[in-house]
Amino acid sequence: MGSTWGNRLKISVFGESHGPAIGVVIDGLPSGVAIDEAKIVKELQRRAPGTQSGSTTRTEPDLPTVLSGLYNGKTTGTPLAIEILNTNTHSSDYDGFTVTPRPGHADYTARLRYKMNNDPRGGGHFSGRLTAPILFAGAVAKQVLKAKCGTEVYGHIIRIGKVSATSWEEEEMPVIPTESAFAQENTSIAARMKDEIEAAKLDNDSVGGIVEVMATGFPGGIGSPMWDTVESSFAQLMFGVPAVKGVSFGSGFEVASRRGSQNNDHLMFKDGKLRMTTNHGGGFEGGISNGMPVLAQVAFKPTPSIGKEQDTVNLDTKENEKIQIHGRHDACIVPRALPVAEGCLALALLDAYLGRGE
Repeated sequence: MGSTWGNRLKISVFGESHGPAIGVVIDGLPSGVAIDEAKIVKELQRRAPGTQSGSTTRTEPDLPTVLSGLYNGKTTGTPLAIEILNTNTHSSDYDGFTVTPRPGHADYTARLRYKMNNDPRGGGHFSGRLTAPILFAGAVAKQVLKAKCGTEVYGHIIRIGKVSATSWEEEEMPVIPTESAFAQENTSIAARMKDEIEAAKLDNDSVGGIVEVMATGFPGGIGSPMWDTVESSFAQLMFGVPAVKGVSFGSGFEVASRRGSQNNDHLMFKDGKLRMTTNHGGGFEGGISNGMPVLAQVAFKPTPSIGKEQDTVNLDTKENEKIQIHGRHDACIVPRALPVAEGCLALALLDAYLGRGE
């Protein structure tokens, strides 16, 4: 099982959902960059369970302990390692799922791949719990990007179930309300999104959605075609996050219904700077950044753990069975996933920026 990602910047995630701790080692950070740990804790609190509408009641403080790599508030240039303790686990809620796999989970495929040697409690290493250390790494990357090249990363939710909001595609500087679970500037749409989650929860069901992330101030001319583009790096990071089923950039799949004359981003000078008239490409051409805001969307499936009765099988008796999942689960993971997507974009951009001369 490989849990290391990156080229110039590398992250290695460790731990299981119900093990003693989870954590990450970040290798390749430049030295001497000031890191505000309070800001990182605030980012982790955005993702923390039990704090969002419809989220699991499993409450974890998610306070990281820095083991190495920071001294006097600055990066040392050596690997930055942290751990986050697991303090609120109910492992008995997961008894039997290796025999009667939960639909939509990795119970069955993990059994195929690891011959029941993996830790199944809470999903083990396949759990969304592992997004906490990924988010820590992304929060560090945000601060390093800001310090090194002035890049800032933002995000908002543009869909929960059937409730949609406007994309930032035509904007170069998003306006984000503070302290908002949906980071949605339209409070009416945010209220409808919350209602959509509550309706699914009351029905013992779940709902998915789409987040959109943007980076402003990222310089042009960065990216390494063919396989190490920023887009492919971001997609690789996102598909390592449980529940992600789609990643797109700029106008995304809408480009398939357009003509070239409608979709091409035309060059122009604006205030003495070379810009594009539109940003359908999401900030990239040929896998190389063009100086426009980096814009991407990520689709998350509905949480597979729901209270409704579902069909499964008993792998020991080879008979069909019914399953009803109990325990503490999210009716919608999208609000908690938003800061993780932001962090993954920051990691992809920082990795590319550090390798820009290669």
